[in-house]
Amino acid sequence: MTQYQKHCALPGRLVMVGFGSIGQGVLPLILRHIEIKPQNITIVTADERGHGEADYFGIKFVKNPLTRENYRSILEPLLNKGDFLLNLSVDVSSVSLVELCAEKGALYLDTCIEPWPGGYTDPSLTPSQRSNYALRETALAMREKLGTSAPTAVLTHGANPGLVSHFVKQAMLNIAEDTGRDVAVPTDRAGWAKLAQELGVKVIHVAERDTQISSVPKRRGEFVNTWSIDGFISEGCQPAELGWGTHEATFPPDGIRHDYGCQAGIILNRPGVTQRVRTWTPMEGPFHGFLITHSEALSIPDYLTVRDEAGNAIYRPTCHYAYHPCDDAVKSIHEFAGKNYVQQETQRLLMKEIIEGVDELGVLLAGHEKGAYWYGSQLSCAEARELVEFNSATSLQVTVAALSGMIWAIENPDRGIVEADDMDFQRCLDICMPYLGPVVGAYTDWTPLEGRNKLFPEDVDTSDPWQFKNIRVL
Repeated sequence: MTQYQKHCALPGRLVMVGFGSIGQGVLPLILRHIEIKPQNITIVTADERGHGEADYFGIKFVKNPLTRENYRSILEPLLNKGDFLLNLSVDVSSVSLVELCAEKGALYLDTCIEPWPGGYTDPSLTPSQRSNYALRETALAMREKLGTSAPTAVLTHGANPGLVSHFVKQAMLNIAEDTGRDVAVPTDRAGWAKLAQELGVKVIHVAERDTQISSVPKRRGEFVNTWSIDGFISEGCQPAELGWGTHEATFPPDGIRHDYGCQAGIILNRPGVTQRVRTWTPMEGPFHGFLITHSEALSIPDYLTVRDEAGNAIYRPTCHYAYHPCDDAVKSIHEFAGKNYVQQETQRLLMKEIIEGVDELGVLLAGHEKGAYWYGSQLSCAEARELVEFNSATSLQVTVAALSGMIWAIENPDRGIVEADDMDFQRCLDICMPYLGPVVGAYTDWTPLEGRNKLFPEDVDTSDPWQFKNIRVL
């Protein structure tokens, strides 16, 4: 039997809220790398998905959907000082769970900031109020309330958001070395922001191309995806969001600035599933990806902002997700949007029926003196299955990042609310690397102006290829 390294021990109990594809995939990693007895783990989830997997590992499985009215009565008996709540659910307020954990002295991690049901799509809310920007600002306001020495609560630490923030830091160090700069690894936020500014990084894309295919093609009236369908639909119905860089010369005609908070991001007054952007990955080359809202599109540019003495932003990169899901998911989105965003009657989460493909997930840093540089994971489904049971390429990139965030929280138990950008990137990468397949860095001379103005005239800014005006697909 293979002996795996135990990175740390969790002396208390673990409560897992939600047990879909990510919960099922992270459980074997937790048992493999964290010292904890199975009898000290409880799963609380809304449906029967994963019950068989929980039984396989001997884990207590409680089917009891959490609501505004009952979450405290269900979770309070399960949490005390030194316990850990791992939130992998949808439609359960992250902020409410963070507050409860702080009261009980328990650690916390999630992979995205979730509202209670309706928070993404309530028509009585403004687009700004329905955005990830608003959710993030609410969570960060609680950080001020709880203080920096409260029990550690790690926000949004999956693959993206999460792992990609660590990729950005390593990518910047690689670019610095390749451009002949003798740079010490920054030790704080100001140092990383200064490095990004000195490198001349204008744009950061979280550029992802999922090529996994199923033995059973998508059928009419069915939404197919390689990760949470409810989560994808929720994100896709929110306004498209991006971090807005200081180099940008043309504000989008449908863009909306927020009148509160850090001011690092803007929204487009359109659903994310209708907006596409031009990007590049090494295996795929250039492609169009969906501009789906994600917290890293806000946390990364906020973290890398340089301000003058008056507090004005003098440097910030533009940052956003550029996502091409598996081809069956693209067909599903097309059908979903064509029905005016009414979800299909049937959902199918691809797991065992995936027969081949790679999830190429990384960050594209562009505008610096070497053009553009992609750094990330090229994990195949076949390798993911060999590495950890109950995983695909997509899920393993998320689950191992969640594992690394848990380990970091256990090792740093009194840091209050933190995001990936606040954490030790090298510690997290060291834990993740064995599970990411080939991790590569590649330079390219591609720009979003390549091949433009051939068949039809286009309104482009030839003075700077890395303007969002050139990147957006209209």
